[in-house]
Amino acid sequence: MASELPFKLNNKDIFRDHSLVNGEWVDAQSKKRAPDNGPEDVDKTVQAAQTAFESYRKVNPRTRAQWLLKWDALIREHRDDIAKIVTYETGKPIAESQGELDYALGFTWWVWCYVGVLEIRTVSTPAAPGRRVFTIKQPIGVAVALTPWNFPIAMILRKAGAALAAGCTMIVKPSPETPFSVLTLGYLALQAGFPPGVFNVLTTSLDNTPSLSGTLCRHEFVKKVTFTGSTRVGKLVAKICSDGLKKVTLELGGNCPFLVFEDADLEQAANGQACITANRVYVQKSIYKDFTELIVQKTKGLVMGHGSESKTTLGPVTTSRGLDKAESQVKDAVSHGGKLLLGSGQRNKDAEGYFFEPAIIGDANAEMLIANEETFAPVLAMFPFDTEEEAVERANNTSMGLASYFFTKNIDRTWRLFENLEAGMIGINTGNSSAAESPFGGIKESGYGKESGKDVAVNEYLITKTGTFTLDGQY
Repeated sequence: MASELPFKLNNKDIFRDHSLVNGEWVDAQSKKRAPDNGPEDVDKTVQAAQTAFESYRKVNPRTRAQWLLKWDALIREHRDDIAKIVTYETGKPIAESQGELDYALGFTWWVWCYVGVLEIRTVSTPAAPGRRVFTIKQPIGVAVALTPWNFPIAMILRKAGAALAAGCTMIVKPSPETPFSVLTLGYLALQAGFPPGVFNVLTTSLDNTPSLSGTLCRHEFVKKVTFTGSTRVGKLVAKICSDGLKKVTLELGGNCPFLVFEDADLEQAANGQACITANRVYVQKSIYKDFTELIVQKTKGLVMGHGSESKTTLGPVTTSRGLDKAESQVKDAVSHGGKLLLGSGQRNKDAEGYFFEPAIIGDANAEMLIANEETFAPVLAMFPFDTEEEAVERANNTSMGLASYFFTKNIDRTWRLFENLEAGMIGINTGNSSAAESPFGGIKESGYGKESGKDVAVNEYLITKTGTFTLDGQY
């Protein structure tokens, strides 16, 4: 199929259109763009992952580290090809796809150095004479990753890098919109030396996603599920996994506030804003007019087009549902008193694809849909505020708590905001608070559990055993 692609690859072998199960490229009973796997394909895949786990868990940690490093090196070697596939699947500009690869590779590079310390045993001083207590950490078992479309490489490497470092095997169910990006990682994992069954990929359609995911979560050999997606679906995943008391990590929806205070560097704040992370922008009234005009001017400079074109800085949304939601949010905002400062608030009907004109809404308020739900489209709402206390109250007035961002040069305010904003991640004078070295995850209805970070990433895939014994003759 690689010869029929609408783009050229330096290495055609990297493109795969079959699912990866136990080291083999297989079709499902139904195939569309990629195999449309269903519940009937789950057991053989989990059985293969479980069989692989029994031996992989015993592999010398140094060997696992070498495989991770080789995987990292191969992904870097094929960075441009993978980025091109990501662009054609997600629509994001090629520069953003390459940036995603660079960001994602931080996870494989970061975790390999922790593989060798997983077997360390800690001995504690006994409370009772002659008693000794020690602990050991071991891999939890087969892990399942359920991932969305927006960061198809970064989501996988953040989850799989830690799982494979810990000694777990993994089954990935990628988004139906981005199966081919993820399959490249499976191909390179095999090339890196990971044994068959250690890293598996089951692709599927939108229709089969619920049944396939549910069956994976219910399988007795699956011990850990990591899910990134909407809060609604995350609650369903948690409910299903609770029947088997499976360990779960949930990175769910966010409606992230972005606070700009009158003492902020406005250029820094304007460059730090990213529509993928924040749609609620709260601006102190004394600088509201200046900052809003600055954002409008910078947004006018965006170039909408196909992601493969180097001049493009704004690609399409992924599905027609995204266009419908963006249009409804803008219409709702205007009906609640918002002012459309830029854009028509409608899809671009002249463009081929799911393109939406960037829209900026002024004088936004809490009654609007955009103040209460995610967007995933180039729509931005500007909320004026008077005091710090007001800004914090309005920023926290949401059921979600993934991330919050603020810009100020006041050190006292910085500490207050860091403590008072209700979010799992806080960006301080930056619009990007994610890195391999820092724990990633939210609070409230944005989920629980963390990914990445020195003391978190690998531990999410480990269990701790405690051993106690008494020396002979001492009680």
